Amino acid sequence: MFTRNFTLILLANIILGSAMPILIITGGLAGAQLAPSPFLATLPPSIQMLSGILVAAPISLFMGRFGRKAGFLLGANLLVSGGLMGAVALVKGWFVILCLAHFLMGAALIAVNYFRFAAAESVPAERKASAISLTLASGIVAAYVGPAVFSFSNDYFAPVSFAGAYLAICVLAIIGAIPVLFLSGVLEQRGGAKSKHTGDTWHVIARRPDVALAICAAALSQAIMVLLMTPTPLAMVACGFEQGQAADVIRWHVIAMFAPGFVTGPLIRRFGAGKIIAAGLLTLGASAMVALGGTGLGYFYISLVLLGVGWNFGFIGGTHMLQSVLSEQERPIVQGVNDTFLAIASFCASLLSGVLFAGIGWGAILAGALPLLAIASLGLWGLTHRIGQIDRV
Repeated sequence: MFTRNFTLILLANIILGSAMPILIITGGLAGAQLAPSPFLATLPPSIQMLSGILVAAPISLFMGRFGRKAGFLLGANLLVSGGLMGAVALVKGWFVILCLAHFLMGAALIAVNYFRFAAAESVPAERKASAISLTLASGIVAAYVGPAVFSFSNDYFAPVSFAGAYLAICVLAIIGAIPVLFLSGVLEQRGGAKSKHTGDTWHVIARRPDVALAICAAALSQAIMVLLMTPTPLAMVACGFEQGQAADVIRWHVIAMFAPGFVTGPLIRRFGAGKIIAAGLLTLGASAMVALGGTGLGYFYISLVLLGVGWNFGFIGGTHMLQSVLSEQERPIVQGVNDTFLAIASFCASLLSGVLFAGIGWGAILAGALPLLAIASLGLWGLTHRIGQIDRV
C-alpha cells in the first residue's frame, strides 16, 4: 500500500495542511483587528471559503489536464503569495488586502484538499478507502504543527500581531512543495485525452442518487463544522479566555478531525459508507448540544472534539462513496463539482456564523445548527432510500 507516491502525498499533505489550523486561528482574530465593523470580523475566512466556489472545478480540471503534481505546486505558490499579502495587510492595516490574501490561500487549500483523491489513485482498488482516511488522518500531525508554528511566530513582529504567522505559512508552503516535486507517473502528467469526461454532463452525473448522496453528505458535514468552528475563537475570547486557550481548543478540534482517519477506512469496509455518514451526523448534533450546555472551557473542548469526529465520519464517508461510484473519466469534472459544493457550504456557513455571532450571539448559532441537521438528515435519508442498500458502496 505504501507506494512511493503515497508516502510523498502523506508528507506533503502534513506540511501544506499545517497552514489550515493557523488560518482557523488567525482568520477571525485578524479580521476583527482590521475590520471596520464587528459584523465583518469573519469576512476574511468567509472570502477564503468563497474562493473555493470559484476555483474548485477549474483546479480539478487543471489537474485532469496537467496532472496532480502541477496542481499541488500551483497550490503551494498560491499559499506563498497569500501569506505574504496577509503579513503586509497586518503591517499596513489594510483590511481589503487581508481579504484578498485569504482568497488566495483559500484557493491554495482547495488544491491541498485534492491530496485525498490523489492518494486513492496511488494505491490498489481494495485500499482506496484506507488511503483516503489515512491521508486525512495524517492531518493530525498538522494539528500539532500548525498551532505550534502559530504560537512561535505570531508575535515575531510585535507589536504587529499575526504578521509572523502569515509569513510562517509562506515557509510551510515552500517546504511542502519539496515532496510534491518528486511525485511521478500519472500524478505527474495526465495528458489531454485522459482529462476529458464522458458524454454525460456534470449535472446529469450529479443527479444520480448515489453521486448526489455522496456530495450532499460531505457538504452537510462541512457546513455544520464550519458554522460552529469559525466563531469559536471569537466566542472564547468574548467569554474571557486567552488566545492561547482558543488556539489549544482549535488544536484538539483539528486532531479530532483527522485522528479517526486511522480507523474510518476499516469501519467503512465493515459497516458501509451509509452507516458511517449517519454516525457522523449524530455526532455533529451531539457537538451542538454539548456547546449549548455552557460556556466553560470544558464545554468548548468537548464540543469541538465531537465536531471534529462528526466531520471526519461524514466527510470521509461521502468522499469514499463518491470515489467508488465514479469512473476515471468522470472524476475530474465531478470531483471539481463536489469541491465547489463543499466551498459553497463552507462560505455560507462561515459568513452566516459571523453575522449570527455579532448580531445574536454564540447560542443562536448552536441552536440553529440542530434543526439544520434534522432537515438535511431527512433529505439524505430520502436519497438513501432511492438507491436501496447504499451500504454496499
